[in-house]
Amino acid sequence: GTPWDPGAPRMRAPARELFRDADFPASDSSLFSSFSTPLAQFREDITWRRPQEICATPRLFADNPQEGQVKQGLLGDCWLLVACAALQKSRHLLDQVFPPGQPSWRDHTYRGSFTCRVWQFGRWVEVTIDDRLPCLAGRLCFSRCQREDVFWLPLLEKVYAKVYGAYEHLWAGQVADALVDLTGGLAERWSLKDSARSSGQQDRPGGSERGVCQQLLSLKDRCPISCSVLSPRDGARELGEFHAFIVSDLRELQGRAGQSVLLLRIRNPWGRRCWQGPWRQGGEGWSLVDPADESELLSQLQEGEFWVEEEEFLREFDEVTVGFPITEAGHLQSLYSEKALCHTQELPGAWVKGQSAGGCRNNSGFPSNPKFWLRVSEPSEVFVAVLQRPRVRPAGRARAPVVDERAAWSPASFRREDYQAVGLHIWKVEKQRVSLPRVLSTPPVAGTVCHAYDREVHLRCDLAPGFYLAVPSTFLKDVSGQFLLRVFSSGRVSLSAIKPAAGSPAPGEALSAGEWETVQLRGSWRTGQTAGGSRNFASYPSNPCFPLSVPEGPGPRCIRVTLRQHCQDSQCHPIGFHIFQASSSSCSGRVPVDGGSQGTPNLLLQEPVVSCVPHCYAQEVSRLCHLSPGTYRVVPSTYLPDTEAAFAVTIATRIDRRSIHSQERLGQLLQEVGV
Repeated sequence: GTPWDPGAPRMRAPARELFRDADFPASDSSLFSSFSTPLAQFREDITWRRPQEICATPRLFADNPQEGQVKQGLLGDCWLLVACAALQKSRHLLDQVFPPGQPSWRDHTYRGSFTCRVWQFGRWVEVTIDDRLPCLAGRLCFSRCQREDVFWLPLLEKVYAKVYGAYEHLWAGQVADALVDLTGGLAERWSLKDSARSSGQQDRPGGSERGVCQQLLSLKDRCPISCSVLSPRDGARELGEFHAFIVSDLRELQGRAGQSVLLLRIRNPWGRRCWQGPWRQGGEGWSLVDPADESELLSQLQEGEFWVEEEEFLREFDEVTVGFPITEAGHLQSLYSEKALCHTQELPGAWVKGQSAGGCRNNSGFPSNPKFWLRVSEPSEVFVAVLQRPRVRPAGRARAPVVDERAAWSPASFRREDYQAVGLHIWKVEKQRVSLPRVLSTPPVAGTVCHAYDREVHLRCDLAPGFYLAVPSTFLKDVSGQFLLRVFSSGRVSLSAIKPAAGSPAPGEALSAGEWETVQLRGSWRTGQTAGGSRNFASYPSNPCFPLSVPEGPGPRCIRVTLRQHCQDSQCHPIGFHIFQASSSSCSGRVPVDGGSQGTPNLLLQEPVVSCVPHCYAQEVSRLCHLSPGTYRVVPSTYLPDTEAAFAVTIATRIDRRSIHSQERLGQLLQEVGV
């Protein structure tokens, strides 16, 4: 494109009034929370400008990836920016966060606002902002792209600041948290110095520091990878402290002596090369490899990038964060096996003081913690995660702006106010009707190494078919908090909460009293493929079809089927569903991972046993029914054919069994550590 000229005439703003966000105004209240960071010294100097007031021809996205590279400004939010850089590796993920088709500065429909989606505690939340951005001396003072006429990054940063309450709240955080917020997936944090600090997970990959680098080499084309320096070595402060970097490439070369040389290309979001190690331009490290390799690798360096060798990397950096790959169909892929984790479940839970906040396994009250049944239907690679809902941050007491607290101010104390140290353990059980205290006194089949002060901790397990008991816990007893239990599996699984025996209020009409087992299936209606419309149309059989199996038992089972479309309230399509009796051969296998149609033409001739009609303009429709044992088909549809949308079908089956009480003490006390 044309070189950007900061002195060129500015684009004239449209005459009509542009949107001003009253919920996140262009004022100090959006910048500061407690004036507790070095940002406070610029309080009197920051102004707010729209992109067309900053440069002549603002663009949302760059023509090539290099122009859109992230650069950090005055704000200490490198953790967020390196996660934002991951969006550039996947157009699908970028479109999910930044919905395409929004009017920008050259469009006649431009009104000064942009909308982004951020994943928050189990759902995508749309956040709208105006495009007034903080500036110093007429230039962006926080994040910006390599080409300063590209604005997707500072706009997304502003969205995130609005979610957090102020720009100052973005000062310090975890890369893993930002990756989850921008993808809805999972991320792992691997310590290069102490395996007990690695997100509470069971083991560090590869079993050693060098195993980590080999793992990164295998993941470089599939995953966003970052690295961080927490406390630099004595005499090596060029990399800063509490600073995150992007790992933009890894290369394994054969040295001149035949040895293997593993190099990592690191990008500093500060936008400058800060490392003068042996693999700098002209450094002595290049004498170990072929000159052609040296020339090629040095030519790849962009602004702010440098090469380091494996041993140097392990010495200078403290941890690595890796985001799980996500397919265009929205499925996570395992970091370890590359299997698609097509089957997902999630349920909310809470630790309530005096009721279900039993603390870790050191405490005799551990059996009172929330408990979940996980049923695995086939051999599966399973990831189970506990995501904490942050506690409401108390309003900070304003104080005089500081001159410079960068050296003394530590982000470590900033995070622990928000999250408890949490852990997760899983037990294999032969059947669901068991003595829970007896089970919990035996060693679990999987568990976090320690309770960690992370927003989310997770376990990876290879599980055989059967029933499992999952128990998330805080390290301390009687600490209240809310969480979301998430399951990602390569095979079919179902998840249900064990309800307290007595005295608990019903969470809602849908799942009133007793224990319910839920299965969530995702799909989409696609024009010309699976968007068949209602039964009024001959194309109805092309709609997605999902199996529903009611197990044998005394009499009909109570079942609630819920259909939810993924859209805003104002953009809902009329939706409904029918449930048909099925023969043993129809719609009885595994659900297609893309939610595709099973293609059964006789649906037009068959009468449904349950109907959720007429079709309603609503995000969610639901029907409670009683079905006899057998196999059924759930067919969701829009009213008109060729209406595209994504949806989820949730099937909740009531399980009638005697209440289980956990009253025994644990037979063994285990030493656990809180980080």
